[in-house]
Amino acid sequence: MRGYGQFCPIARSSELLAERWTLVIVRNLLNGCRTFNEIRQGAPGIPSALLTQRLRLLERNGVLVRTAKDRGRGATYDLTEMGHALGPVCDALGQWGARWLEIEPRHLDPAYILWATIKLVDVDALPAGTTTVRLRLTDHPNSAYWMLLRRPQPELCTRSLGLAEDLLCEIDSGTLVDLHLRRITYPQAISARRLRFHGPPELQHRFVHWFKSSPFADYLPEATTAQEASQKLDG
Repeated sequence: MRGYGQFCPIARSSELLAERWTLVIVRNLLNGCRTFNEIRQGAPGIPSALLTQRLRLLERNGVLVRTAKDRGRGATYDLTEMGHALGPVCDALGQWGARWLEIEPRHLDPAYILWATIKLVDVDALPAGTTTVRLRLTDHPNSAYWMLLRRPQPELCTRSLGLAEDLLCEIDSGTLVDLHLRRITYPQAISARRLRFHGPPELQHRFVHWFKSSPFADYLPEATTAQEASQKLDG
């Protein structure tokens, strides 16, 4: 970790936090991730060795604590008071980025979008038991995903677990982003056939009320939708 040689607290904070992936890892921990795999799922593309390095750096500087599991291999990671104090910092960065930075096609990583989708599930609105929803991303037709919507912790799976599927949802990555950011409503997405369901009508109606908006939706200016940004790539 290279330093700036400055006593300025912005410079000193940047020495620790401005390394690639570091704030993304902190964001994931703030969002409830506690294991190595949970943190990595919210940071698709990060090499395992680099994630290990960043976690050790944050532990060494007092941002998190690592606790070995009582049984088996692995550990859990928990933010310290120092780490939780980064919550307002991440919120401020998110608000600033939402207000001033455009969403570009390179920002539409489907693995992250689906991870974020699961994090926006309103678990209090879910019915009892497990509702299994298969997601077919129309812009990534060779991939399949399953959402296991249940309390207390919904899950995202990249392979079928053999459970009966209650609903099939066909959508593209850009539309998911636009829904999360309230740039389009569910009725608008359905009317434009950007969102299609296959399953019981009553379940379709209930499904669209199970997701909260992004906490940064209120900070976006009037702008190009994520789907339109994605289409720029083809143009």
